[in-house]
Amino acid sequence: MRKVSICVTFILLVLATAVMASAQGMIVPGPCRRCPTPPRPVTLPRALPVKSINIDTKIAGQVATTHLVQIFRNDSDAVLEGTYLFPIPEAASIVEFAIWDGDRKLVGEVRSREEARRIYDEIVRRQRDPGLLEYAGKDLFQASIFPIPARSDKKLELTYTQVLKAESGTVSYRYPLGTGHNLAQIGLVSGRVEIDGKEPVRNVYSPSHQIDLAHHGSRNARISFEEKAGREPQDFQLFYTISREDFGLSLLTHREPGKDGYFLMMLSPKDDWSETEYAAKDIVFVLDTSGSMNDEGKMEKARSALLFGVKSLRDTDRYNIVSFAGEERLMESGMIQADAAGRARGEAFVNKLKATGGTNINDALRAGFKQFSQSDRPKMLVFMTDGLPTVGETNVSRIIENAREARLPGVRLFTFGVGYDVNTALLDKLAAENGGVADYVEPKENLEIKVSNFFAKINYPVLTDLILNMGGVETDLVYPRNLPDLFKGTQITLIGRYQNPDDLKRINVLLTGKTGRNSRTYTFENLNFALKEDDNDFLPRLWATRRVGWLMEQIRSNGEQKELRDEVVDLGTRYGIVTPYTSYLAVESNMAEVTVSGADQQALPINGRIANRPSANRTFGGGRSAPAPKEAAKATTGALAVQQSKRDRGQQETISITSDDKDTPSSVVRNVGNKTFYLRDNVWTDSDFKAEARTPETTLVFGSDEYFALLKREPRLATFFALGERVVVVYGGRVYRVNASK
Repeated sequence: MRKVSICVTFILLVLATAVMASAQGMIVPGPCRRCPTPPRPVTLPRALPVKSINIDTKIAGQVATTHLVQIFRNDSDAVLEGTYLFPIPEAASIVEFAIWDGDRKLVGEVRSREEARRIYDEIVRRQRDPGLLEYAGKDLFQASIFPIPARSDKKLELTYTQVLKAESGTVSYRYPLGTGHNLAQIGLVSGRVEIDGKEPVRNVYSPSHQIDLAHHGSRNARISFEEKAGREPQDFQLFYTISREDFGLSLLTHREPGKDGYFLMMLSPKDDWSETEYAAKDIVFVLDTSGSMNDEGKMEKARSALLFGVKSLRDTDRYNIVSFAGEERLMESGMIQADAAGRARGEAFVNKLKATGGTNINDALRAGFKQFSQSDRPKMLVFMTDGLPTVGETNVSRIIENAREARLPGVRLFTFGVGYDVNTALLDKLAAENGGVADYVEPKENLEIKVSNFFAKINYPVLTDLILNMGGVETDLVYPRNLPDLFKGTQITLIGRYQNPDDLKRINVLLTGKTGRNSRTYTFENLNFALKEDDNDFLPRLWATRRVGWLMEQIRSNGEQKELRDEVVDLGTRYGIVTPYTSYLAVESNMAEVTVSGADQQALPINGRIANRPSANRTFGGGRSAPAPKEAAKATTGALAVQQSKRDRGQQETISITSDDKDTPSSVVRNVGNKTFYLRDNVWTDSDFKAEARTPETTLVFGSDEYFALLKREPRLATFFALGERVVVVYGGRVYRVNASK
């Protein structure tokens, strides 16, 4: 905090360099020189709080026009003047700027990159504020703001255009929202992006935010996102593919020299398939009609969802319905054609279903599998239950074994658990062993909408039994482990590592699959797997999140093993991912303690010492109670089991890397690019740093001539050094240790 007597010019220079720390644009406040002197001293923040940010972007072709509305808040009792600063994205130009003060508009000016660098070097030295490092090399838009009335809001609007980059058919868009060293409080952030392409838009993906996506025709997409106050902002990133082919593929890679590379491959079909191009399928709906389905109107919701599934079948499809309670009941003795008469038969059967009796999962599954015959059609079994096996065979291991014996090759089993009284280990295992997915509908969720959306997807199979030939690229630990079938309106997201010793450029990747009886092969040309790629540094953590999800599924399905548990702990601590085996606790001396619990609960060494062993019920992530790992890993029923199963599946399938950040207190752990840092003895320490390793080391004093000379040679280090005056980072095969100046 600063008093008004502090030199205003100096404050403006400081905040001019600090703007990239919070990146979304800020107002640097100063005392009003045209107003009466306030009766008592006024304390000013370094930057005015940002009450809300709204981003509205329209992308036509590869030209993006971003319209920004920011509302700032002056909580002081004085009228203020201010300077508005906004970091202009690369190759962007300002179209319009408006300050809402009646009809008055103020025009801004752009600071040159050279001037910005000069100010940057000077002010970092004078202010001893490492956060300013994030400003290096950027242009600034600047405008004067007057007046800023006391106890009031100030609304600003800015519009700029930029030509987006496209590499290998993948277009990228970024809006600067911050990189973690924020100087101003930030409230609600919301955004909308409209894409209007000249060619079909595919593989729309954000690694930074959870997005809602809607397509309006093959060449249009609408994306929206919202981030509430209290979370550390991240730059909004968006990728999408432009392609006229039957299948669009995009590839993103990241690799540091001398290390494994990481790749993200997204694959999606076109939207405008003709009816003759869809494979006719066989599908069996198996619905639990036990007495508990009467609770909370579950039976009515399940009936509505099932009716939707039946009505959306195509004439060429075949289907059957099995209801079960204490015993199973079949709509027909075998598959029937899903023509108008067949669908009417199904609707009549579903409308007569009533909930009563126990839950015989074993016999219902076997009856469902028996409906399928040896054919070339895609085969799907959809199984919905809200309970545990209570009638007939109730031993989970034997139910799984019986399902293995009854299964016909090629059948995909999709399980839906409704509520919390379900055995997640059983449903997860059944789906995993039969090429499907387990999902859960919690009491607060809408069963009808969720299951209906699922039916809408699987009714249009495009390509099944997928095989991907990577063209000689040496890949490792790719997720998902088995490629799922492709349906209309869906996409497959593959994340993995690669180790090829040479640059691989212009690689051809082959996709083979089946459409009914026909086998088809698609070729994707000129893909690059480079030895060095600085972009897309979110990929290592995204891969680690997928890997953790897969490991946790193995633990819950097959039991805890030391090797699996240890790898989860290692990945969680190295990449800053919260798991049932790791949590992050703020402890004395501002140290970051990474705790491990379970059968062999231990604490990890911190700077060569062993921290005190905490109990499993201590809190993490802002006070939430951390579940005991053994309980979280092995629970099979209840809210914890359902939520953990959904989380593990989300970690395998998600295309967002932010889901765990809310559980990691930023005071002790920070994720910067592809690295995780822990605050140990007031030093931000790279999780890759090993004190015993004989890695070449460079020691620097913060703000020294050598310090700035290094940053000019290696500008990538600025994002790591911005954490503080004391940093240890491993980069390019060398340890860089920054010590505070005296």
